[in-house]
Amino acid sequence: MEGPLGFETDLWSNWLRNHRYGGDADYERNVRSRVAVYVKRVLDGAELWPGMTLLDIGAGEGAVGLAAIERLGARLKVLFIDISPSLLRHAEALALCAGVASQCRFLQASVEHMVPVADASVDAVTSRAVLAYVPDKLAALRECFRVLKPGGRISIGEPVFRDEALAAAALSQVLAARVVDHPDRLMPLVQRWQAAQFPDTPDAIAQHPLTNYSERDLVRFLQQAGFGHIHLEFHIDVGEAEPIPWEVFINTSLHPLAPTLAEIMQAQFDAEERRIFEHGMRPAIESGDRVCTDRMAYVTAVRPYL
Repeated sequence: MEGPLGFETDLWSNWLRNHRYGGDADYERNVRSRVAVYVKRVLDGAELWPGMTLLDIGAGEGAVGLAAIERLGARLKVLFIDISPSLLRHAEALALCAGVASQCRFLQASVEHMVPVADASVDAVTSRAVLAYVPDKLAALRECFRVLKPGGRISIGEPVFRDEALAAAALSQVLAARVVDHPDRLMPLVQRWQAAQFPDTPDAIAQHPLTNYSERDLVRFLQQAGFGHIHLEFHIDVGEAEPIPWEVFINTSLHPLAPTLAEIMQAQFDAEERRIFEHGMRPAIESGDRVCTDRMAYVTAVRPYL
């Protein structure tokens, strides 16, 4: 399958360049504005200086690395690592357009096995919404430790989705126990939607990479990987959701491992269920009359000199 730039697409590139925004320019601008805040916090934690080499793992379309170059100019070198060749080519195209490609290297590898990066060869490592999709987070952080020079810093910003999964599991349990009767049939459809986005049983939550960790687990993994001077900031932001046109909303997905709502409704709802679900959910989506909670863990650490 080819993307809009003629590149082969995969799970990661298809989400980042299509299902993240639902094909809507206004929604894309809003999302990118929020992402810019996450990127700034990650870069602030990296404490970059002129002459450094930065490794951005799970680089995606290059948001963190390119922002780092914009911040420091020609005095920074950046290695971009990602498992998606399509996204690496896209990031390289953006670097070429920005005139900074000479400062960049684009390497395909998983973050658990960063073979192209030599031991003790980079000054800083950044990660934004990457470890959430890595099954073996400790292995990934040990690799980050390996490639960092002594005294080098790691700065990560990771979403914490465990509460969403626990809420999905609680709703599944309530409906299975028939504690609450839902004659309008909406709540079982909401449960089906949630269960398609997050694991909804205790065993599945414990095994899924999106939900098998908390913010405190990230600290523990960094300790086990050998890091010191670890600092955690856990940000929880609760507020009204922005209004989103229904057609845009159903063509987005919350993360790369989740189908879009349109795909869920097509695969799991019959025509009458789709009508019930849209009637019950669309007014709140389009008016913004719902609560949105964002949970992000920002963690920094240092590879000790000894």
